[in-house]
Amino acid sequence: MLYKNILCLYLLLVAPATYILPRQLSHAADGRKWIVSENSSLCVNGSTNVNKFACDILAYERTDTIKVSQGKSQMILSGGIGINIQSFNCHNSMMTRDLRKTLKEKQFPMLHIAFLTLNKLPELTSQPEPITGMVEIEIAGVRKQFDVKYKISVDDQKVIHLLGSRDVNFSDFNLIPPKKLGGMIQTKDKLSVDFHLKIKSINR
Repeated sequence: MLYKNILCLYLLLVAPATYILPRQLSHAADGRKWIVSENSSLCVNGSTNVNKFACDILAYERTDTIKVSQGKSQMILSGGIGINIQSFNCHNSMMTRDLRKTLKEKQFPMLHIAFLTLNKLPELTSQPEPITGMVEIEIAGVRKQFDVKYKISVDDQKVIHLLGSRDVNFSDFNLIPPKKLGGMIQTKDKLSVDFHLKIKSINR
């Protein structure tokens, strides 16, 4: 009789806990917000038939919010970053001007990256963790979705570091790579977009 009473008490204590815990974890994920810091950076690497070039933005000009929620099989993200095309610096005045012109800066002054999914909720430790996700990049009014490989970690100041890289082509966005000297110098179609987001996590 004593054994049965102890068993019943155990079930009463454990059963609610096993029911509530997954809901608490789900609620924690649903309430998470990531604030993208102004110290974030982005770099576009490319090449011509003569040399290579790198056009970067070393200081993000604004803060943006990314919301994180739990989907059926992956994490759903809502939000992204907007980048001023005029902020790109290719460390060569001619190349900088040509890139801005190719990206149709006057008509479309902003480049947008929307974060759509992550394959899982990251552990957020000091050790860089590989993770994959889906983003939507909009350049010159054309939107394309891409898979991205990330490395994510957190430092001693609780700043989340999200490093991502993705190859894209000018032609993906209906753009023609710039040429110089009557076509003697031709920019190749392929670009590598690398970004380093510094993020603060906020829970509701």
